Amino acid sequence: MSMNDFPLPKHLPPPVDDGAAAHLAGSRLPELTLTATDGTSLDLAQAPGRWVLYVYPMTGRPGVALPDGWDAIPGARGCTPQSCGFRDHFAELQALDTGVFGLSAQDSDYQREARDRLHLPFELLSDSGLRLKSALRLPTFRVAGTELYRRLTLVVDDGRVAKLFYPVFPPDRNADEVLAWLRANPRPAPTLSS
Repeated sequence: MSMNDFPLPKHLPPPVDDGAAAHLAGSRLPELTLTATDGTSLDLAQAPGRWVLYVYPMTGRPGVALPDGWDAIPGARGCTPQSCGFRDHFAELQALDTGVFGLSAQDSDYQREARDRLHLPFELLSDSGLRLKSALRLPTFRVAGTELYRRLTLVVDDGRVAKLFYPVFPPDRNADEVLAWLRANPRPAPTLSS
């Protein structure tokens, strides 16, 4: 299974940079514990090292229709290709000492199905209460009566946002963009204190 198994439709409307995430650059992540698909809990502020947090609206399920008008919402379509991109580049990210988490407002059971079906080697984090939206003022949109996150990606160093990718388009290229940035911006080696 590869990203090519989930091609994006042609002529998707690209999202525009509306400035809704500009305040995130350099910010500290809040003390906020989220449940991962493996059942563990992760406090974003306390997660050590460098890691990528890609925030996405929702993954679809085989045989279940997406909300009406989904493809017309700028930036909505592409959660599965984005996840597969990080999956396909996971070894390269590990070689750069960088972890990966996906995050959506879907519950852990829903996310677990996607993680298993897509063979993701990393965990997805559930924020079904949109607590990170409140704590960090993350951008969202509404469709079919549900509030979902707009797609964005953060590179985090020891709880602080080192790089923001927003808007993310096309989503199937996001992992490539993140890898290029990581290679151009290696994490400084820790200094020994005397």
